[in-house]
Amino acid sequence: MGKLTQNDCNMLKACYKSCLELAKKSGIKSIAFCCISTGEFHFPNEKAAEIAVNTARNFLYENEDMQIIFNVFKDNDEEIYQKLLTIK
Repeated sequence: MGKLTQNDCNMLKACYKSCLELAKKSGIKSIAFCCISTGEFHFPNEKAAEIAVNTARNFLYENEDMQIIFNVFKDNDEEIYQKLLTIK
């Protein structure tokens, strides 16, 4: 496991964005995400959640009819997402 780079962050953001765009293109109105890369790939949970929430917010700004759900497994992750999702 190496140091987190900007490229790592960009790739995670692109993962969320491509899934959202594909869902939109397919007419899907709801999508759920787990904590991508925070398990086996050891992406820092706080940074991963920040990327996920910011990417989702940016997408929802232009796609208000989409519902995005974040599915978490650990209490710590739930706290992180709750905090980020209450910030406007």
